Amino acid sequence: MDIKCRCNQDCIKKPPVVLEEIEDIYFPCDNCPDWNFKKFKPFTGQIDPSERIDENWGRCSCDRRHLDVVVGHILRIMQLEGIKDEKSTLRDACVPLITPAYPLRNVPYLLPDTLVILSPDVDEKCAKKIVKEVPEVKGVLKGDIKDTVGIKDNNTSNRYKLLAGCDMRCDLVQTGAGPLCIYKHQGEIHVEFPKPVSPKISAFSKVMSQYQNPKILDCTCGPGTLGIAALKAGASRVVFNDLWYPAAYATSLNLEVNGFPVKLSNKKEGLISHGKSWDVYCLDVDELSSSLEEKFHIGVVDTFPGMDTTVFIKAVENLCQEVIVI
Repeated sequence: MDIKCRCNQDCIKKPPVVLEEIEDIYFPCDNCPDWNFKKFKPFTGQIDPSERIDENWGRCSCDRRHLDVVVGHILRIMQLEGIKDEKSTLRDACVPLITPAYPLRNVPYLLPDTLVILSPDVDEKCAKKIVKEVPEVKGVLKGDIKDTVGIKDNNTSNRYKLLAGCDMRCDLVQTGAGPLCIYKHQGEIHVEFPKPVSPKISAFSKVMSQYQNPKILDCTCGPGTLGIAALKAGASRVVFNDLWYPAAYATSLNLEVNGFPVKLSNKKEGLISHGKSWDVYCLDVDELSSSLEEKFHIGVVDTFPGMDTTVFIKAVENLCQEVIVI
């Protein structure tokens, strides 16, 4: 499978990943200035003498900048474009999403092309100016973090709009078998913030430990995190499915990135890709259950918070020895 980003840049990198090296990417050098911004105080670019930003916007010779300085730079552009007023604070600017993302112990110091931002207020003109003038920003999305991306109840769907740059991001997810690189175009996949220990993977691993090389049906796979973790942990087979095509495609990409080669498929309706011991489908869960002619040890249901999982459980319970809701 071709794993090149749609922007034709080198956005997607294969493991191995050393988490300590990721932390080093965002760690300041000895010369990086320290900043202590008041995030709820109106931002003007010169907060007080001890926090004044210079004409270089706080950039160190190592090419890193404190995240708050970067967000301040973004906010100042939004103010100059009339999108934000002089009373706006750093908290008002945007949702900053670093890439690669991992739960860091300190506020990161960013290198170029390590940030995608999300804002409900930004327009295309401002977005293009941000990407041009703020080197750390690789992409600007228009949308509200409160609006979940994907297909929700009644098959209503939502995406964030990419206004400028590229929104390909990577989350680093720790598992018992090592870290996973989970890539996604962030405008098409719901935002999750990685934790040092993933509660979902911990719960799933506990169930998996009761079987030896189980067969898994992940009927709401998202970008593939749980199912790929299962393969890493010794699952003999995993069938992935998601009705949202960008999620099913991201799963195929992430299988390839994490060492499970896939082939894109048109052999069977709804089958997106396949590999040695895994298939990726894009089907309604009822269509999926009628398409499969095999049984599984574990069925996994991982929906958006607040969604009724009954329909998913009923659709696959006859195919699985047990169904767990994550």
